[in-house]
Amino acid sequence: MVDDVQVSRRELVQYDRGDLAFIIVAGAMVFFMVPGLAFLYSGLARRKSALSLIWAVVASNAIVIFQWFFWGYSLAFSPTASNGYIGNLHHFGLLKVLDQPSPGSKYIPDLLYSFFQMEFACVTVGILMGGIAERGRVFPAVVFAFLWTTLVYCPLAYWAWGLEGWAFKWGVLDFAGGGPVEIGSGVGGLAFSWVLGRRAEKELLNFRPHNVSLVGLGTAMLWFGWLGFNGGSAFGANLRAIMAIWNSMLAAAFGGIVWCLLDFRIERRWSMVGFCSGTIAGLVAATPSSGYVHPWGSVVVGILSGAICNFATKAKFILRIDDALDLFAEHAVGGIIGLLMNAFFGSRAIIELDGVSSAPGGWVDHNWKQLYIQLVYVLATCSYAFVVTALIAKGVDMVPGLKLRSTAEGERLGMDEVEIGEFASDYIEIRRDFTDGITLDEAKSTSRLVAGGDRHGIPDLRQNQSHQHQHPSQSTTDGSDVLENGNANGIEHRLRVDEKE
Repeated sequence: MVDDVQVSRRELVQYDRGDLAFIIVAGAMVFFMVPGLAFLYSGLARRKSALSLIWAVVASNAIVIFQWFFWGYSLAFSPTASNGYIGNLHHFGLLKVLDQPSPGSKYIPDLLYSFFQMEFACVTVGILMGGIAERGRVFPAVVFAFLWTTLVYCPLAYWAWGLEGWAFKWGVLDFAGGGPVEIGSGVGGLAFSWVLGRRAEKELLNFRPHNVSLVGLGTAMLWFGWLGFNGGSAFGANLRAIMAIWNSMLAAAFGGIVWCLLDFRIERRWSMVGFCSGTIAGLVAATPSSGYVHPWGSVVVGILSGAICNFATKAKFILRIDDALDLFAEHAVGGIIGLLMNAFFGSRAIIELDGVSSAPGGWVDHNWKQLYIQLVYVLATCSYAFVVTALIAKGVDMVPGLKLRSTAEGERLGMDEVEIGEFASDYIEIRRDFTDGITLDEAKSTSRLVAGGDRHGIPDLRQNQSHQHQHPSQSTTDGSDVLENGNANGIEHRLRVDEKE
């Protein structure tokens, strides 16, 4: 009897352990993109709202993990649903998700596939959270994230990758998520920003990243994680995975170079933010295309994404939508480029490198109809993502206590002050050192320099304007500019607390 049980258990081990290990590591690499996004967004924002973006990305990650376990995986990948739009609750609570072959590949189990795809959903929603930059409340945003994952991401994932999804059955070429991940987050971010509304015009003036080092660090973390994102989408340690990694590297490199050169022609400076932006644009465009095109095709993908995404950053000014972190220009436009390039450069030879898949390529294989298939898919995903995201955001905003937008005063003080109570760069410690352990009268009588560059000022001392003196180089009537803009141009502003009037 014992021998029969042992034989039965051995029969369950039907997967190559190298493939299993590769996808486990790839999933962990995709998870590493979540803090990468958090640091990228934090660095791009003003200092007074830097930590709120980290919190929103990290909290949304936790929410999506729960959602995916609860019903997200089932809605996106149920094998028994047949409506072509969304899955059913066959795998509710990860029931029956064990050792059976996955929808993505018969060579990895459903349990591992569900983990890997969960990380895709986490990254997608993390990208979307950039829409709240400098004006959105964080708790309503994570409520929105749960609903958005259920009603937008899961259907889009089912369309592209579900065995009965209409796009999958129609022959759409979308390797690692040009539709669900990139268009979903980019167009969704545009709709989310539209519902939130523009920041105050004063906040839009002289806006620039507060910490470009964090932008570079976040980009490097994203680039590393993206190799697992795209490489792991081959669902095994095979030649197609290596090709996807190679294509990701090429597209990222050429995207960064082209974007940086385009910025240099105007500013005559080698912008680090520009290089990082182009690198991400190239990686975005490689997401749907890296498992379909030859390396020379990825060079074209990188050049086009770096150039077109750069120009697409102007769209928010035309539309007058305050897409503060350029989610639409980077992710939606980049995803569209990658999807359309599959129609031209997709190759059967690359698709068959995994030893499992087989599909007609694009124009290089004389499959002319692939262009309109890709184009219809792009239009469908863009339309669905924008409309449904806007409806969800508007619905959440109407619920008492879940208003998405902060107040004008909260926007002025910064989201870190009013939403988090902690700060990414806590220069306010100078104020604490100055005031801790002394009375207000003692503080007033002390002649000492106090940093006015921090966003939060010295509220107790500022109540008495007679004891506040402004640096001669600052031109403001009430001192608010000192608090809000601080070191925006690298100039150290200081307030002197002096007993003299």
